[in-house]
Amino acid sequence: MRWFRHLVLGWPAKRHFPPETLDLIQRAIADQERNHLGEVCFAVEGRLSLTELIRCATARHRAAEVFANLRVWDTAHNTGVLIYVLLAEHAIEIVGDRAIAASIDETEWAPACARMQRHFAANDYLAGAIAGVEAITAILRRHFPADGRPNPDELPDRPVIL
Repeated sequence: MRWFRHLVLGWPAKRHFPPETLDLIQRAIADQERNHLGEVCFAVEGRLSLTELIRCATARHRAAEVFANLRVWDTAHNTGVLIYVLLAEHAIEIVGDRAIAASIDETEWAPACARMQRHFAANDYLAGAIAGVEAITAILRRHFPADGRPNPDELPDRPVIL
């Protein structure tokens, strides 16, 4: 069934995340990053490739690859966070850089993922993405508050369609 979802059904990311939706998500990320010292990156992938399916790659494994490929780790204070959405599996993974992982337990991301999944299940991808960015901001604000300090924009705020 997994192969069928990825290779036959497709899940075109651009249909669920058209340019105007990406614009609004980008604006939300930029606005929310003023509240904390983290750097948020949002990536959407419609399906895995045949090679990844043969390797039995999981959504978590793929998220780690995307984290590296998009250089989310490349921030001065190791505070990059990737929100990875794999549409074919209805999977959402949050991957944090070293400072994030050392301060935030993986279980703290679960409510943010659940909020996103509820919106996505209702076919409201914009609301889901915005809700996820806001929930992640609340977590980052608790652990890495801006407290008036500048937060240079080290990663692109524009969501990436893979």
